[in-house]
Amino acid sequence: MGWISPFFICGEVMTLEELLESTLHGMGYELIEVERLTHNKLVRVFVDKESGITIDDCVAISNQLSRLFAVENINYGRLEVSSPGLDRLLRKEADYIRFIGETVKMKLRIPLSGQRNFVGVLRNINNGIIKLDVEGKLLELELSNIGKARLVPKI
Repeated sequence: MGWISPFFICGEVMTLEELLESTLHGMGYELIEVERLTHNKLVRVFVDKESGITIDDCVAISNQLSRLFAVENINYGRLEVSSPGLDRLLRKEADYIRFIGETVKMKLRIPLSGQRNFVGVLRNINNGIIKLDVEGKLLELELSNIGKARLVPKI
């Protein structure tokens, strides 16, 4: 997904993701995901906030990141800023806490009882253990074993 190229900020080494996380947090947004595609120098940034993302938010973030990239000498061809969409990616423990009660789709790194893919209702997360209700059966999954997790859109 993202490049791990280091950037030197005030004498500290930061990755692009850390730089974006810090900048967006200061603006009141949460970094959900960053993709950097080398073939067309595209930087795609997915952001969120409690009240949701508007087009005005995307414009403000895009303007700020364009200035940041110029100052930090980050080479890119095109910048895209977007909301995470209805099938929002869940990465951090805080994401799981926020969406308790929602239906999620998960893919495990290491299979559980021979199965990697699960869809169920997120019931709880505590100390890195996710409780997922899959058709009435409560599974305990380690957050560290989650390869990818997304909300299932309500349509």
